[in-house]
Amino acid sequence: MAKLVRQVRFGADVGYHGFCLQESDDAVLPVPYPDGSVFGRFLTLFPGRIDIFSAGHTHTAAVTAEVWDGRPPEEHLSHWDEHGEGEYVSTSGTVAVWSMSVGRTEYDIPLADEGGRWQVQVLCTGRAEAERLSAETGTADGVERYLVRFWPAD
Repeated sequence: MAKLVRQVRFGADVGYHGFCLQESDDAVLPVPYPDGSVFGRFLTLFPGRIDIFSAGHTHTAAVTAEVWDGRPPEEHLSHWDEHGEGEYVSTSGTVAVWSMSVGRTEYDIPLADEGGRWQVQVLCTGRAEAERLSAETGTADGVERYLVRFWPAD
């Protein structure tokens, strides 16, 4: 049974409906954020980069990032509005959090002491409310919630 190694919580600064989790050593990236971003697609994976499309335009999303030593227990997907999964490769072992509006933020997600291949799963809830509040009041802080889970790829 897989064990939770690390958990990091932070507020992701969403700008223009997006934020990104990207290899900390961004000099090695063939396509740095936000180049090639796909508007409207919940999850887009690039080498060393995970783009996340938010339902709200400008707000702070609540994110819980988890690092597991194996595939984590299955989530009941009916509890989530959106979800996606794929492979992520890190050269440094650290993931930086990026915002469309402010660039690299102060938040990092340490995966391991060195690079490697990881599976990543992104789940989200609160999207309809975030979209409504963002349109009506211009903010929806903490309404849209994400769970991002990393584990070593086989």
